[in-house]
Amino acid sequence: MKIFSIILVMLISTLGPSGVIALVGYASVRALGRNPSAAPKILLSMILAFIFAETIAIMGLLIVYNLFGG
Repeated sequence: MKIFSIILVMLISTLGPSGVIALVGYASVRALGRNPSAAPKILLSMILAFIFAETIAIMGLLIVYNLFGG
């Protein structure tokens, strides 16, 4: 039962950030298709969104490790 709860918590903690990364990538491709001259602004905001999403995923995995690993 402990393994199932670890898998469930890891799934939830990584599903959100991966969804954010997918939505940001889709939105940035659409925005670049509409206005290619805004590429530097779009790239900067896209990178910041990726960094925040990955930080949330890493923090979630570290919490899972601290709760169930030790």
